[in-house]
Amino acid sequence: MALKDIRDLRDDKDAYAAELEKRWTALLSYRYIGRRTGSMDVGAEGDNTIKVRHDFRNPTGGLMVAPLAIASPEGGGRSDLEVVPNPVIHCAQILDPGHDVRRIEVLSENLKLGRQMGFSRSRIVDADNPERVIAYTEGQGVSIGDVPEGLTKMPESPIEVVDSPDLPPLWKVFGASRRADGHWALPELAVEFASPDAALHIGPQHVVLETAAVDAAGDLAGTDHLQVQTWHVMFLARGKVGPFRVDTDAVLGADGRVGVRMLMIDEGNENRAVTSGSVVFAIVR
Repeated sequence: MALKDIRDLRDDKDAYAAELEKRWTALLSYRYIGRRTGSMDVGAEGDNTIKVRHDFRNPTGGLMVAPLAIASPEGGGRSDLEVVPNPVIHCAQILDPGHDVRRIEVLSENLKLGRQMGFSRSRIVDADNPERVIAYTEGQGVSIGDVPEGLTKMPESPIEVVDSPDLPPLWKVFGASRRADGHWALPELAVEFASPDAALHIGPQHVVLETAAVDAAGDLAGTDHLQVQTWHVMFLARGKVGPFRVDTDAVLGADGRVGVRMLMIDEGNENRAVTSGSVVFAIVR
């Protein structure tokens, strides 16, 4: 069954607020990685820290980019209580793989808020040593609709994940799989993976894009000892139906690094391209 777009409820504040809380508390992305959202959640103000778990790390022990990207969504500085936000661009540069980091802190900054467009950036640091910079992220978002006035913050709905080497990989939690045709894909859109406007959320997108890119780079380089250095994603259109297939092409750089381009296709919506990305990996010797 197709999910309903919350924008259809804008003329009924009570119904809109109830639906927003239902969607927000069902959304898996932030809850599963442990990202509290002060702009949306009651009691979360000022806590921008996230515990680093085993499932945030690649085979070399370095940090994956997907948890960092989800932790700093860079939606342009506006929350779902102010507008109906939609991502446009997200990019990240990992400066330190953080092998011994136990917690990260996301220090965000709004750069510009226009009538529809917004621009933001974040510095991700070691929460126990804030002078140590782990990554930079920045991005752009757009408002695709107004919301009723007077919406208020909502109760948190956390997921307590006990850290363990036996945690399932993020791609499994977010519903991705590698198909018989060799493509990584997400299934048809479900409420726990959807934003309130009934589109595929950034969380599962970052996860499956990184997973597919690692696979493609590993096949080319002959090793899974890879560390993301740069990450760039453009959200071309709202993913509405699914399954969402990821196409990849990988190249070896002259300096031994590996580059991969990714393109996500909404197969259930006339094979529409919804997200494009590129990543550069260092081979860890």
